[in-house]
Amino acid sequence: MRLTRCFVFALAGLMAATGCSQGDDKMAAGQASGKPAVHSESGLPVVPLKVQSGGRTHTFMVEVARSEAEQAKGLMFRTQMGADEGMIFPEQTPRRAAFWMRNTVIPLDIIFIGTDHRILNIAANAVPYDETPLPAKGVAIGVLELNGGRAAQLGIKPGDEVRW
Repeated sequence: MRLTRCFVFALAGLMAATGCSQGDDKMAAGQASGKPAVHSESGLPVVPLKVQSGGRTHTFMVEVARSEAEQAKGLMFRTQMGADEGMIFPEQTPRRAAFWMRNTVIPLDIIFIGTDHRILNIAANAVPYDETPLPAKGVAIGVLELNGGRAAQLGIKPGDEVRW
Protein backbone atom coordinates (compact mmCIF):
# COMPACT_ATOMS: atom_id res chain seq x y z
CA MET A 1 0.00 0.00 0.00
CA ARG A 2 2.77 2.43 0.93
CA LEU A 3 4.70 1.66 -2.26
CA THR A 4 1.57 2.35 -4.34
CA ARG A 5 1.08 5.75 -2.68
CA CYS A 6 4.72 6.66 -3.29
CA PHE A 7 4.34 5.65 -6.94
CA VAL A 8 1.17 7.73 -7.29
CA PHE A 9 2.80 10.82 -5.75
CA ALA A 10 5.91 10.37 -7.91
CA LEU A 11 3.73 9.94 -11.01
CA ALA A 12 1.71 13.04 -10.12
CA GLY A 13 4.93 15.04 -9.67
CA LEU A 14 6.27 13.83 -12.99
CA MET A 15 3.02 14.73 -14.75
CA ALA A 16 3.04 18.21 -13.20
CA ALA A 17 6.63 18.71 -14.35
CA THR A 18 5.70 17.72 -17.91
CA GLY A 19 2.71 20.03 -18.08
CA CYS A 20 -0.16 17.58 -17.66
CA SER A 21 -3.35 19.09 -16.26
CA GLN A 22 -4.67 18.70 -12.75
CA GLY A 23 -7.44 16.49 -14.13
CA ASP A 24 -4.80 14.20 -15.65
CA ASP A 25 -3.12 13.95 -12.22
CA LYS A 26 -6.39 12.82 -10.63
CA MET A 27 -7.08 10.27 -13.33
CA ALA A 28 -3.52 8.93 -13.22
CA ALA A 29 -3.72 8.55 -9.46
CA GLY A 30 -6.83 6.41 -9.85
CA GLN A 31 -5.36 4.31 -12.65
CA ALA A 32 -2.06 3.78 -10.83
CA SER A 33 -3.83 2.42 -7.74
CA GLY A 34 -6.25 0.30 -9.75
CA LYS A 35 -9.19 2.19 -8.22
CA PRO A 36 -11.33 4.92 -9.76
CA ALA A 37 -9.86 8.42 -9.37
CA VAL A 38 -11.43 10.43 -6.53
CA HIS A 39 -11.57 14.22 -6.25
CA SER A 40 -9.44 15.42 -3.33
CA GLU A 41 -12.02 17.97 -2.12
CA SER A 42 -15.40 16.32 -2.75
CA GLY A 43 -14.43 12.65 -2.48
CA LEU A 44 -16.52 11.98 -5.60
CA PRO A 45 -15.31 9.69 -8.38
CA VAL A 46 -13.60 11.50 -11.27
CA VAL A 47 -14.14 10.25 -14.83
CA PRO A 48 -13.28 11.51 -18.30
CA LEU A 49 -16.10 13.19 -20.21
CA LYS A 50 -15.88 14.04 -23.91
CA VAL A 51 -17.76 16.67 -25.88
CA GLN A 52 -17.76 16.34 -29.70
CA SER A 53 -18.09 19.83 -31.12
CA GLY A 54 -17.41 21.06 -34.63
CA GLY A 55 -15.13 18.16 -35.52
CA ARG A 56 -13.14 18.54 -32.31
CA THR A 57 -13.20 16.51 -29.11
CA HIS A 58 -12.90 18.34 -25.80
CA THR A 59 -12.03 16.15 -22.82
CA PHE A 60 -12.86 17.11 -19.24
CA MET A 61 -12.20 15.31 -15.96
CA VAL A 62 -15.50 15.51 -14.12
CA GLU A 63 -16.68 14.60 -10.67
CA VAL A 64 -19.74 12.34 -10.73
CA ALA A 65 -22.57 13.41 -8.42
CA ARG A 66 -24.86 10.36 -8.41
CA SER A 67 -26.73 10.36 -5.11
CA GLU A 68 -29.44 12.83 -4.18
CA ALA A 69 -27.19 14.30 -1.46
CA GLU A 70 -24.22 14.65 -3.84
CA GLN A 71 -26.43 16.31 -6.43
CA ALA A 72 -27.97 18.66 -3.87
CA LYS A 73 -24.50 19.88 -2.85
CA GLY A 74 -22.98 19.94 -6.32
CA LEU A 75 -20.30 22.63 -6.58
CA MET A 76 -21.66 24.70 -3.68
CA PHE A 77 -18.98 26.56 -1.70
CA ARG A 78 -16.26 25.63 -4.23
CA THR A 79 -13.97 28.62 -4.83
CA GLN A 80 -12.14 27.33 -7.89
CA MET A 81 -12.14 24.64 -10.54
CA GLY A 82 -9.60 23.76 -13.21
CA ALA A 83 -10.25 24.81 -16.82
CA ASP A 84 -10.85 21.21 -17.93
CA GLU A 85 -12.68 20.06 -14.84
CA GLY A 86 -16.38 19.96 -14.05
CA MET A 87 -19.18 17.96 -12.48
CA ILE A 88 -21.70 15.65 -14.13
CA PHE A 89 -25.13 14.98 -12.63
CA PRO A 90 -26.40 11.79 -14.29
CA GLU A 91 -30.16 11.22 -14.05
CA GLN A 92 -31.35 7.71 -13.24
CA THR A 93 -34.68 8.59 -14.80
CA PRO A 94 -34.60 11.19 -17.59
CA ARG A 95 -36.49 14.33 -16.52
CA ARG A 96 -36.93 18.05 -17.13
CA ALA A 97 -34.11 19.27 -14.93
CA ALA A 98 -33.67 22.77 -13.52
CA PHE A 99 -30.66 24.04 -11.58
CA TRP A 100 -29.96 27.13 -9.49
CA MET A 101 -26.84 28.71 -8.04
CA ARG A 102 -27.63 28.71 -4.30
CA ASN A 103 -24.37 28.86 -2.33
CA THR A 104 -22.36 28.51 -5.54
CA VAL A 105 -19.39 30.87 -5.44
CA ILE A 106 -18.03 30.60 -8.99
CA PRO A 107 -19.95 31.33 -12.24
CA LEU A 108 -20.85 28.16 -14.13
CA ASP A 109 -22.00 27.00 -17.54
CA ILE A 110 -24.85 24.59 -16.86
CA ILE A 111 -25.17 22.21 -19.81
CA PHE A 112 -28.31 20.10 -20.15
CA ILE A 113 -27.83 16.77 -21.97
CA GLY A 114 -30.74 15.08 -23.76
CA THR A 115 -31.58 11.39 -24.01
CA ASP A 116 -29.63 11.19 -27.29
CA HIS A 117 -26.48 12.45 -25.45
CA ARG A 118 -26.71 15.76 -27.31
CA ILE A 119 -26.70 19.16 -25.62
CA LEU A 120 -30.22 20.53 -25.28
CA ASN A 121 -29.26 23.99 -24.04
CA ILE A 122 -26.64 25.84 -22.03
CA ALA A 123 -27.32 28.25 -19.17
CA ALA A 124 -24.10 30.20 -19.77
CA ASN A 125 -22.30 32.11 -17.03
CA ALA A 126 -24.89 31.33 -14.38
CA VAL A 127 -24.61 34.02 -11.70
CA PRO A 128 -23.18 32.98 -8.31
CA TYR A 129 -25.75 32.76 -5.49
CA ASP A 130 -28.71 33.39 -7.85
CA GLU A 131 -31.70 31.22 -6.93
CA THR A 132 -33.54 31.69 -10.23
CA PRO A 133 -34.25 28.23 -11.70
CA LEU A 134 -32.34 27.52 -14.92
CA PRO A 135 -34.31 24.83 -16.79
CA ALA A 136 -33.52 22.28 -19.47
CA LYS A 137 -35.28 22.76 -22.81
CA GLY A 138 -36.35 19.12 -22.85
CA VAL A 139 -35.91 15.84 -21.04
CA ALA A 140 -32.35 15.45 -19.73
CA ILE A 141 -30.30 12.37 -18.87
CA GLY A 142 -27.60 14.51 -17.31
CA VAL A 143 -26.38 17.98 -16.49
CA LEU A 144 -22.77 19.08 -16.88
CA GLU A 145 -21.32 22.02 -14.98
CA LEU A 146 -18.17 23.74 -16.28
CA ASN A 147 -16.53 27.03 -15.40
CA GLY A 148 -18.60 29.98 -16.58
CA GLY A 149 -17.74 30.93 -20.16
CA ARG A 150 -15.83 27.72 -20.88
CA ALA A 151 -18.44 26.34 -23.30
CA ALA A 152 -18.34 29.52 -25.43
CA GLN A 153 -14.54 29.60 -25.24
CA LEU A 154 -14.39 26.09 -26.74
CA GLY A 155 -17.30 26.55 -29.16
CA ILE A 156 -19.49 24.02 -27.33
CA LYS A 157 -23.14 24.48 -28.31
CA PRO A 158 -26.57 22.81 -28.39
CA GLY A 159 -26.54 19.71 -30.59
CA ASP A 160 -22.99 18.72 -29.62
CA GLU A 161 -22.54 15.15 -28.33
CA VAL A 162 -21.53 14.40 -24.73
CA ARG A 163 -20.20 11.02 -23.50
CA TRP A 164 -19.00 9.92 -20.07
